[in-house]
Amino acid sequence: DYVVVKMIPDNRLPPRHLHSVHTGKTFAVIKWESPYDSPDQDMLYAVAVKDLVRKTDKIYKVKTQNSTVEYTIKKLEPGGKYHVIVQLGNMSKESSMKISTVPLSAPDALKIITENDHILLFWKSLALKESNFNESRGYEIHMFDSLMNITAYLGNTTENFFKVSNLKIGHNYSFSVQARCLYSGQMCGEPATLLYDELGTGEDSSASKTGRSTDVAAIVVPVLFLLLVTLGIGFVVLYMRHRRLQNSFTAFANSHYSSRLGSAIFSSGDDLGDEDDEAPMITGFSDDVPMVIA
Repeated sequence: DYVVVKMIPDNRLPPRHLHSVHTGKTFAVIKWESPYDSPDQDMLYAVAVKDLVRKTDKIYKVKTQNSTVEYTIKKLEPGGKYHVIVQLGNMSKESSMKISTVPLSAPDALKIITENDHILLFWKSLALKESNFNESRGYEIHMFDSLMNITAYLGNTTENFFKVSNLKIGHNYSFSVQARCLYSGQMCGEPATLLYDELGTGEDSSASKTGRSTDVAAIVVPVLFLLLVTLGIGFVVLYMRHRRLQNSFTAFANSHYSSRLGSAIFSSGDDLGDEDDEAPMITGFSDDVPMVIA
């Protein structure tokens, strides 16, 4: 024998298994289950979102008959903190949770340029990749001195660079740049951090490779250029000498060319006589010329 028992739904029970499915910069997807299985009618839920930073409240209504409910909370702020409460519309027992949205990402390409008595921090505009960031919000810069174990707030700027002075020789510094914090430092962007080693040379360790490679390039490039110029001049000189020798030989060969034989005739020098051989031969004497004998 058996008996079928149908339980009376208790609308005073809270929603079950409330949790966050996905959280972005400006939205959050939450999910929960109905207070009891297989509701036979539409159920009205009240979703209250309390902004823990701004101290404001918003209430959304969700009406559904599904046992599992998924809802997206929109128009949130990056880096915000929220308290979410879900309950039936009749103000039954509630289920709650806390969520934090994803903060703005860190600025890209943070670099250090070393000057004589100061350094300059440079970075790319965050608005290039963050549609929710306005340049008027600006950036804030922090510095950590590892030797003194002190973190200092250097200031904020709406530009994409910042000047830092009065650095001490022999100290190592870490600089961080992030979207400026709002509401007493409770809503900040992710920081971009760069290490600067001040070892008495005024060089940046994180940018030292770049700086040193630039210095090496500044030396190597002119040397290579001079070598190339020297080699070019040498080739030109050799070419000119070769041309001069070739022209001299051509002129010499042309001067000894015999059109009758069709070739050039060169003498070895052995068959050449004395200079007297070239003088005309004396064949005789005239009768009217006196001969003087010493």
